[in-house]
Amino acid sequence: MADTLVWVTGGSAGIGAALIEAVPFDDARVFDISRSGGTAGAEHVAADLSDPSSWEIVADHFTAQLDGFDGRRVVLIHNAGTLEPLGFAGEVDSQVYRHSVVLNAAAPQAIGDAFLAAVATAGFAGQVFVVQLSSGAATTPSPGWSSYCAGKAALQMWVRCVGQEQQRRGSRVTVVAVAPGVVETAMQQRIRAASPEDFPNVERFQRMHERDELRDPKAVARDLWALLDTDLETGSVIDLRSR
Repeated sequence: MADTLVWVTGGSAGIGAALIEAVPFDDARVFDISRSGGTAGAEHVAADLSDPSSWEIVADHFTAQLDGFDGRRVVLIHNAGTLEPLGFAGEVDSQVYRHSVVLNAAAPQAIGDAFLAAVATAGFAGQVFVVQLSSGAATTPSPGWSSYCAGKAALQMWVRCVGQEQQRRGSRVTVVAVAPGVVETAMQQRIRAASPEDFPNVERFQRMHERDELRDPKAVARDLWALLDTDLETGSVIDLRSR
């Protein structure tokens, strides 16, 4: 039986896939919560987290896997998110914008809550980590990214609040938000292809790419996993670029 359970949302590509490939635990069972799946080394949990009806499916999965689990640790890394629709609020597809709001702002809280509830119900006594993938966009307004920036800001406040809650309960749960920096993913390719009218800061990202300043997803994954071996303060927001 595995001594570690790992869940990564949005694990089918980009940072999520890199995180799954770099899981450092020898005896781990790994799950990818995403629409498409396909990442080697992970069992696929099919869910579109921009659809709230999928959240109960994920919650039930957490409960089923944690029931009776007596291993060493459990880890949830919430990575799923989207920049679409890239453009100014009121000028983009409203249905796509609503999906973005749900995925970026609501899903991290709902999935995090479901995971903590399942851990509590199971009475799991080992190490518990909840890692929310954030961004510098949480604190820096960027025209064209309103739902993304607002979602990451909400995610960070959730981490701060829940961290204080866990401290008050004296629990073994570590909840953190991690901003990985600018990473070379499909999302970055989409950013560089945007028009200045939709995203006025596009030239900055184009220049970063030209200067080869974007981080490799595999390096980000290694750095993030290494964090779990450090003395993390629950409720903290961490910028990988400063470590």
